[in-house]
Amino acid sequence: MPEIVNLNRVRKQKARAGRKAEAAANRVRFGRTKAERAAARAAEDKAGRDLAGHRLGADDPDTDRGR
Repeated sequence: MPEIVNLNRVRKQKARAGRKAEAAANRVRFGRTKAERAAARAAEDKAGRDLAGHRLGADDPDTDRGR
């Protein structure tokens, strides 16, 4: 005689396994180490400083913007 299987339990186990696999894939795909996050933040800060250094302001004597 075959073993009796609770179909709801099987369905939930299958869904749980699918979510675990998706979570593992997301950890690999989106996960970054603390050093990688710090390096990215430093690069963004430097890019912002470089951009600000190239801006022409209203108080610049070489521009006509302040007039």
